[in-house]
Amino acid sequence: MTAVYDTPVVLDRREGPYGEVVLRRHGVLLQIIANGCFLMDTSDGRSERLLVDAARAALDGRAAPAVLIGGLGVGFSLAHAAADPGWGRITVVEREPAVIDWHRDGPLAEISAGALADPRTTIVRADLVAYVNETSDTFDALCLDIDNGPGWTVTEDNDSLYSPAGLAACARVLRPGGVLAVWSAEPSPEFEGTLRNAGFQQVRTEEVPVARGVPDAVHLAVRPG
Repeated sequence: MTAVYDTPVVLDRREGPYGEVVLRRHGVLLQIIANGCFLMDTSDGRSERLLVDAARAALDGRAAPAVLIGGLGVGFSLAHAAADPGWGRITVVEREPAVIDWHRDGPLAEISAGALADPRTTIVRADLVAYVNETSDTFDALCLDIDNGPGWTVTEDNDSLYSPAGLAACARVLRPGGVLAVWSAEPSPEFEGTLRNAGFQQVRTEEVPVARGVPDAVHLAVRPG
């Protein structure tokens, strides 16, 4: 008999470097909660896959483009990128050790095990804001999904990523003609304006309808060059 859960069941709870992170199961769904804020679950994944596909489509046909995925989450974006043989190097930056563990040795391995075994994949445990400011590496695409959106960040420190200085750091690690894709729980015309003011071109937003409420969104922008 399959167990039925009327309320979420906590599978793991840890105090991480940025506060409490929780993995819980609610029926068949796995959910990640950070500091009491719901981040994501395994219910859909359409917008996370769109994050990767839209970035790929916006590139200029270059061979084996390198992609940086900001945030491992439940693994939808990574798994989708690894399923596409057209991507070259796939780097994932995740700051929570617990989330990495849940993928390597825990329940989320059911989504990401194949992608983690892919020789193109590298997992970097680091804060994304610090990483884009400090790395000497460059990428053809940045697919960022570390918050519920530019106006709804998980921690206050993440606000800087969506500021002019943060977007300049993103542009610095993008190769000429590279694509920045940012996931958001709702469209943000204000953020589109910030991207344009930061010097990005071809700024647009793709939306994914949801069952209730405003659609999920992927903001896209291209670095000139």
